[in-house]
Amino acid sequence: MKRFYMRNETFEGTFPFKPHFREINGFDMHYVDEGDGEPIICVHGEPTWGYLYRKFISGLSDTYRLIVPDHMGFGKSDVPQDKPYVMAQHVDNLTKLILELGLRDITIACQDWGGPISLGFATRHPERIKRLVIMNTSVGVAKPHRKLWYEDMVEQGTYDQLMGNMKSFIPGFMFSTFIRKIPRPEKKIMKKAYTAPFPNREACIGAMAFPKDIPKGENHVSSKIMQEVRDNLKVLKDKPKILIWGMKDGIFPPKIIDIWEKIYPGIERHEIEKAGHFLQEDAPDEIINMIREFMETT
Repeated sequence: MKRFYMRNETFEGTFPFKPHFREINGFDMHYVDEGDGEPIICVHGEPTWGYLYRKFISGLSDTYRLIVPDHMGFGKSDVPQDKPYVMAQHVDNLTKLILELGLRDITIACQDWGGPISLGFATRHPERIKRLVIMNTSVGVAKPHRKLWYEDMVEQGTYDQLMGNMKSFIPGFMFSTFIRKIPRPEKKIMKKAYTAPFPNREACIGAMAFPKDIPKGENHVSSKIMQEVRDNLKVLKDKPKILIWGMKDGIFPPKIIDIWEKIYPGIERHEIEKAGHFLQEDAPDEIINMIREFMETT
């Protein structure tokens, strides 16, 4: 399934960036490539796409090269119906894209599923990584007895109905987590932009898959690769890194900061009190300034 209708869509000029596509693993993967200088790769999670980083692209591409890919099944990328929407596939897609673009001295900025996926690349290719910007994400396998956020929906038989209708789920759930008071005209455009990739159930295959791909116990399909990434985070210990956290996040609450500080003792941390899970929407200017300062001093 191709999203030709999305390719040149700018959402009333809020996403004015030229679309780039590479055939990766048999589908067209979309990415933004703006500016020159050291590359910053911004990696999104569920149920977003590169639009989440639009202000980062505008705010940093005067000095740096901003590369913002859309995962398979998200944003302007194709939505193949015959591929496994699991972590290993997403890591492989991103890896092939980065290697084809020949990128080095990379700064990775990641959030949500963008964390495990981009760190999957980084731990396998540490020689290409210069810095890490880690935002509201986690890498690890859930304990077998832990109840994950979506499991009530599965038990009630409503999961497919809710997650297969992103046109309702995004404004109903995602937008309810924003902390910043967004003016109505801006919110209207954002709603259009975030729901546009999901016109029907077929288009939601990637968004439906991500929650169920959270590995739990050792037998889950993605447990092995997730544990491998977690175990190999140590290969990045000497890279400059910064932790930026939206403190009003109900999905990755502040206690996860402690986990990152155990993995990377002494990591520079910045807490944003008035930001939630989608901190790129809640505090974009603040984060852009943090990243710029971090880039300039490391």
